[in-house]
Amino acid sequence: MNLAIDFGNTCTKLALFEKYELKQKFVLEKLTVNNLNVVLTNHSVKNIIYSSVVQLESELEGFFQRHQALVLTAATPLPFQNQYLTPETLGKDRLAAVAAATHLFPNQTTLIIDAGTCITYDWLIEGRNYIGGNIAPGLQMRLNAMHEFTDALPLVENHWNEQYVGDSTMTAMQNGALLGTLLEVEGIIEWSSSKWKEINVILTGGNTDFFANHLKKKIFASPELVLLGLNKILDHNARLEE
Repeated sequence: MNLAIDFGNTCTKLALFEKYELKQKFVLEKLTVNNLNVVLTNHSVKNIIYSSVVQLESELEGFFQRHQALVLTAATPLPFQNQYLTPETLGKDRLAAVAAATHLFPNQTTLIIDAGTCITYDWLIEGRNYIGGNIAPGLQMRLNAMHEFTDALPLVENHWNEQYVGDSTMTAMQNGALLGTLLEVEGIIEWSSSKWKEINVILTGGNTDFFANHLKKKIFASPELVLLGLNKILDHNARLEE
């Protein structure tokens, strides 16, 4: 099996893959060497890959070195051509999501939308060339910003209203954030479809359900896209060493 690990700011996700089939997933507030030893004891793990947006403790780094784990960096060989001008600044979750697209839709053009704290849009052309993407504020960030950068606007809940015209300050802000973001995402999808004609749309991230329930265009929702992509990158590097 392959073990893919995604260290985030708030939690760590682990996934066990048998080839490309996700067999088991774990979500931990804090990953320890003891946790990893339990996983390796209970499962036959051949290769390990990890990606992190936080500084790892020395004990964890030592564990990964002993087990010859692959760490995802800007220099890691990828199953696609990366045309981003500043690859060292590109989020590892975005790299992994694009790698997953090469597996889900091989040789096809794909728009990957990660709807989390920020919303990222990334374009993979014909399954081979990653040309870059865009970054925009996410749903909660927009609501927070209206409150924090004004004197009068309150902090309101992230809530969808059926009416498109707000009839109070609360609903006006909610519509501005949620409806505005929904129309933005739909606009990006429509522009992409007009430019590339046939294009797949993959949606992932914490707000996947919201967009999946309200977008007009058919999309492929994949909450575990980053883990799937890490596994794809691990498999790609293993093949290079054969």
